[in-house]
Amino acid sequence: MSEICVILTTVDGPDKGKKLARYLVDSRLAACVSIVPGVESIYFWEGKVQDEQEWLLIVKTTRKKIPAIREAFHQHHPYRVPEFIVIRSDYTGPAYADWLIQYVNSGE
Repeated sequence: MSEICVILTTVDGPDKGKKLARYLVDSRLAACVSIVPGVESIYFWEGKVQDEQEWLLIVKTTRKKIPAIREAFHQHHPYRVPEFIVIRSDYTGPAYADWLIQYVNSGE
């Protein structure tokens, strides 16, 4: 199994997505964050079913950075209870994995 993983989260606006993505990359917690606009989320919250437009953030990082990203979400994510789903990679292309690992580890 690769040490590369992807973390999924959503935010309620493009500027909030860019701000969080920039923080994660600038802090070398992630090598890349892709922002997918126009996600319609239907979910149960505060006693009723909600239907909202959101922006999906796909955070590319390493397993070692998961605790630090969880803490960064606690401090910088716009939601009180942010989505935090980790998907571990069974395989990542070697050149991409090398680039990602080198970037996130260069801040240590």
